[in-house]
Order: sequence, then C-alpha cells, then structure tokens
Amino acid sequence: MDSDFGIARELSDLQKLRSQYQPELPPCLQGTTVRVELGDATTAVDPSGSHTISRSFPHTFGQPIAHFLRATAKVIDAQIISDHPAARVGVVFCGRQSPGGHNVIWGLFDALKVHNSKSTLLGFLGGSEGLFAQRSLEITDDILATYKNQGGYDLLGRTKDQIRTTEQVNAALDACTALKLDALVIIGGVTSNTDAAQLAETFAERKCSTKVVGVPVTLNGDLKNQFVEANVGFDTICKVNSQLISNVCTDALSAEKYYYFIRLMGRKASHVALECTLQSHPNMVILAEEVAASKLTLFDITKQICDAVQARGEQDKHHGVILLPEGLIESIPEVYALLQEIHGLLRQGISADNISAQLSPWASALFEFLPPFFRKQLLLHPESDYSAQLSQIETEKLFAHLVEEEMNKRLKEGTYKGKKFNAICHFFGYQARGSLPSKFDCDYAYVLGHIGYHIIAAGLNGYLATVTNLKNPVNKWRCGAAPITAMMSVRRYGRSHGASTVGIPSLHPATVDLKGKAYDLLRQNGSKFLMDDVYRNPGPLQFDGPGADAKAVTLCVEDQDYMGRIKSLNEHLDKVRAIVKPGCSQDVLKAALSAMSSVTEILSVMSSPSTGNPF
Repeated sequence: MDSDFGIARELSDLQKLRSQYQPELPPCLQGTTVRVELGDATTAVDPSGSHTISRSFPHTFGQPIAHFLRATAKVIDAQIISDHPAARVGVVFCGRQSPGGHNVIWGLFDALKVHNSKSTLLGFLGGSEGLFAQRSLEITDDILATYKNQGGYDLLGRTKDQIRTTEQVNAALDACTALKLDALVIIGGVTSNTDAAQLAETFAERKCSTKVVGVPVTLNGDLKNQFVEANVGFDTICKVNSQLISNVCTDALSAEKYYYFIRLMGRKASHVALECTLQSHPNMVILAEEVAASKLTLFDITKQICDAVQARGEQDKHHGVILLPEGLIESIPEVYALLQEIHGLLRQGISADNISAQLSPWASALFEFLPPFFRKQLLLHPESDYSAQLSQIETEKLFAHLVEEEMNKRLKEGTYKGKKFNAICHFFGYQARGSLPSKFDCDYAYVLGHIGYHIIAAGLNGYLATVTNLKNPVNKWRCGAAPITAMMSVRRYGRSHGASTVGIPSLHPATVDLKGKAYDLLRQNGSKFLMDDVYRNPGPLQFDGPGADAKAVTLCVEDQDYMGRIKSLNEHLDKVRAIVKPGCSQDVLKAALSAMSSVTEILSVMSSPSTGNPF
C-alpha cells in the first residue's frame, strides 16, 4: 500500500549509527560551484552498430561526454553553471533492489537543496507503476532521516520495472508533463537504463522539456562498459555473500563430510560468483562464461565436478564448496535450446501441463532425463526480457543430483574408492540484497546522486551518471556523465524458433572477460583453491577500522579509468597543437606528421567493424 512508503523506520543501534554517517564527496562536487566540460561527440562502442543506433536515437546519439571539475580547475572550455532555478525532479526505483539505492536519492536531494532550497524532489511510489499512475511522495529531510545509508528500496518500493511499451512510455510522458518535472532520474541496471535512453529520445522527439537521467544501480554488476566501472550494490552483495560462503567453507572443513553447492544471484553474468570466489576461496566455481565459451554440456560439467571430487577423495578430502552463478543454466547449450522451445510454446498459449508432448524429439528426451523438480521450474513463464526465471531454477540441486548419481556409479564400479558423496545446497541472493550497504556503496551512491543533479543543471538529456578511478580514495574519483546511447550495441536475435533476426539497440549485460586480469587471477589460483582448502573469511561487513575501505578485488585488479584516459589524450593533443603551429621548424612538422600518420592508421584498423569490440 502507498501508505507504507516513506514512513519512519524503527532502527537498531547499528542502523542509527549508520544513519549518522555522512558520505564523502570528491573535490569536484564540493561546495556550490562546479565546472562542467563537454568533451568530444561520442560514438557507439561497436562501430558496426552506429548507423542503426543513430537512426533509432536521432536526438540523443552522438552527444558529448561531460566532465565535472572543481571550481578552480583551469580548463579553458569548462563552464561554471551559475544559474540554478528551482527545479522539480522525479526519481523512480527500477530493477532488483540493491544496497545503496536510498543514498542515490539522498545525494540527489542534497544537491538539489544546496543549489536552490526551493527545488522539489518527488519519489514515485511502487516503481514504474507508480510513475504511470502519478503516485508520488515529496522527499524531505524528515522522510530521509531513517533511510540514509540503509538497505532495500522500501522508501519508495518497486514493481515490474518496465518503461518500454508505447502505452507505458506515453504514461510516463503524461506523468512528467502533469507534474511539471524538469527531470526524471531512473535508478536501475541494464534494462532500466535502456528504457531510460528510449524515454529520453521520445521526450526529445515530442519536445517534452523533462530531461531523463540514469544511475547505474544493480547488484548483478553487469552494467559495465568503458564509462562505468562498477554498479551500486555489487560491493555490498559480494561482501555479504563472501562471509556466508566463508562460514560454509569453515563448516565443511570442520565436518569433513559434505559438499556444499551454492548458487549465487547475479542474472546472466557471473560477476558476483567471480568476485565472491576471489574473496572467500571456495574449492570450485563454474562460471557461465567459461561454459558458453567451451560449449560445455550438462555431462561435461558433471564430469568436471566429479573428477574434482574424486581427486580430493584420493587425498582423503571428502568435503568441499562449489559456487554456481544463477545464469549458468542458460549457458549450457542443450538446456538453453530446450528453454527456447519451452518459451516459444508458452508464448503460443500452450499450457505448462501440455508442453512436454509438444517438444521436438531431442528436447523431449532431455526434458524427461531431468529430475521432476527441475522440469517444473523450466516450465515457468520467462521474464520480460525473454530470459528464464533464473532465481527460481535450482541449478545447484540439479548438479548435486547429477554428481551424486555419477559418484555412486563410480563407487559401485570401483573406479572411486572414497566415502559416499553427500551434498547440501544453498541459494544466496535475497539474504544479501537487503543488507546495510557497505561504506563504498554508501559513498558511491551518494556521489552518483549529486552527479545526477549536475547533469540536470547542465541541461543534458539521456545521460548516465558516471564515476571512474573508483579503486582509489574518494578524493581521487573522476565524476562525469556519458550518453547512454554511447554504451549501446546492436545484437541480432530471433524470439522464437525459425523467426527472422531483428537488431535492437540496447545496453547489454557485460559478461566476465575471460581475457581480463580478474579471470586470470582466478586461473592462477584455481588448482590451489581446489586441492589445498585455502579458505579465506573476510568477516562481516565492516563500517570502520580494518576492512571498512576494502573494495572489490575485480575492481582493484582491472586497470580502467576510461574517462581519465580520455582527458589525458586530450591534454596530449593540446600539447601537440601548442608545439606544431605555423612557425615551427620543418623537422618538428615532419616528426608530427609521421607520428600522427602511424597512429591514425593503427586506430583506423582497430576501430573498424571487422575487428570487433575496440576496448
């Protein structure tokens, strides 16, 4: 009920202490004077999709990136935004609740009020459905008091979180017009920010004055690209899960008779599973990206786990901990194909009870091979993005069942001489996403809220708030904004068997980079994790003292700071212009031409569509 939103929480002593914590701001956002520098026009990350994206987003594609700088910054083209009229801004939660979401609203509210105390922030109640119905709550200091640095989305709530159909887009436009909003801030992940980009384009096309701004908040950690290093909520989720996993590891080592199969929330990508592995050192992790790259089947994965169990058994170790991302099941070729058939039949209106009889012979054989509980879960209706309901499919129980059957077979045949295999299964997801946010997520979310305001003040539309250089202290963070269209790509797919492919520009979940430094770190330690039981317990979430400032391993090992490099490049180009100008020597001119010719030739090859992703 709407009356449940925005009411004061009853806080524990720890929650009260956390509510008093004031997140830090980078120097560029401190005070009331901020410079904005608009850089070069952007393009698409995949050159082959640029034309399609520009046609779909003629008003918002190709916009420049924005850098927010301290007032004293000596950048010629940077401008101080001195006019801050009272603004009316709406904010809506979309996507799965992620720790830190409330701090985005807090940061946005503080920035609005510090620049003009007459500004108004309206929170839509119940997610996108509240936006369509124009159900809102004016955010005040008193309302925010018990939600600062707190988990969940219960300040405003959320629903199905979709702004996609013509009817939904029209309802959003009507709400923004009726409420006279200067801007709408959408807090969410990949799907929500794709919707935000479409909304921004539609608003521009229809000459609606409301600007649309996105903020990257998702526990999955999959809204990553050259502009976005991390998502709000990911740090907390991984720290909370890692402690739970570590506790299970200690239990396994103590009892020495159970194998724990733990499925982790995270949707299609395996970022959460990878990060938790690097933090807690379980014996095994099966990444969805590895399975997809190697085209591993159910039997391949089962054999891989069984061989590991047998190898450990030969060292008299009959326990272990195995992590599985929830997106694993869709990465297994034959299961994905089965799901496609099932979903196609469901869209045709065939009831779940009659699906089995309608499957192709090979799909029917696989379906009947699976245990009854798993068959029932595969028959669930797909999500709005046509993917399976991954949180409801118990992949961990499936593999525990298949491994147990295979180990019993090996025991009977005498090829395995260890103890009887015993499995215990867990799913870690809901336990972590309502957690108090980590110090990092508190700071990051609050900063993004401030950036959201400065995007609005600069009059930008269809932008995502960004912070880079995140692995360093807050005073080194670089704040900016990038057009959401610059993060899009075009992938062709068919929604049902035999359908022609269509190309739709959108943000796509970033998967684990199997050539990246984080994955390489996992591979370097994989054998040690498997056999040596080097379990590591990071302990409970810390807000002060040792561990409070720890950041995700995957964030720290990767060398990102894309926006910083863009600025550095521009500085070098400015130096070239300063040196090579009419009056310089022939030798200087020849050297510059030779060097620039070589650079442009290399970059042309690297950025051509045939070479794929340029970063």
